[in-house]
Amino acid sequence: MEDISTEQMAGYMDRAVELAMAYGPKLLLAIVVLFIGLWIINRFVRLISAGMEKSNTEPTLARFLCNLTSVGLKALLLISVASMIGIETTSFIAVLGAAGLAVGLALQGSLANFAGGVLVLLFRPYKVGDFVEAQGVTGTVNAIQIFNTILKTPDNKVIIVPNGSISNGIITNFSMEATRRVDFVFGIGYGDDIAKAKSIIERLVKEDSRSLTDPAPLIVVSSLGDSSVNITTRVWVNASDYWGLFFDLTEKVKLAFDQEGVSIPFPQRDVHLYQAS
Repeated sequence: MEDISTEQMAGYMDRAVELAMAYGPKLLLAIVVLFIGLWIINRFVRLISAGMEKSNTEPTLARFLCNLTSVGLKALLLISVASMIGIETTSFIAVLGAAGLAVGLALQGSLANFAGGVLVLLFRPYKVGDFVEAQGVTGTVNAIQIFNTILKTPDNKVIIVPNGSISNGIITNFSMEATRRVDFVFGIGYGDDIAKAKSIIERLVKEDSRSLTDPAPLIVVSSLGDSSVNITTRVWVNASDYWGLFFDLTEKVKLAFDQEGVSIPFPQRDVHLYQAS
């Protein structure tokens, strides 16, 4: 038994030496390639991060792209190292592909939101702090995440909108431009003096320091209604002054019309009663 055990041990040793001779250099080379590859990948990702920071890329998008690049390159590196050792990677890649397809089908909605988030962060149709209207809701952008955009309404409600929907829909950004136009329609009676009414509106507009002179305000008779002569007034303001001027000028025009004897008619109906003979 001892002779057989010794022979077996010798056979094992020989086999080990053969394997070491056959795979040792490959394994050593694979380890070297692995460490050098990881170092290169880390350096490359840091360069990408620095470039995005200089170009003022959205921080959330920059972190996501750097992580995605790092994971993708490391996966390719591991597959290459496994192939160098002699491990068959064809079936492994096929399994990964099938798993990726299954996960993609199971998470279609989430992936759509994910892709929408990337598009929003990349093309920037809005940014944090902008007042927007999208998907039938209106609010200030409180946060832009990979899957959702969080809006806060003027009455302090929080609305979470999926990025997949918001990136494929119509977005109205009220904060993108520095100035906005405020539109008013003031109705006066048919018996009132149009020139006087326009002069009152013009004076009130000029007295308000929030109204801009370029473009100049526009005050014109826009239509003859059923019970009023309608005067359209268009005033340009800084975007932050929009609602302040709108509310203030509406009140000031009403008070000034009352003081100056200019009527603001309201719809009326005359009812005629006929006595049957």
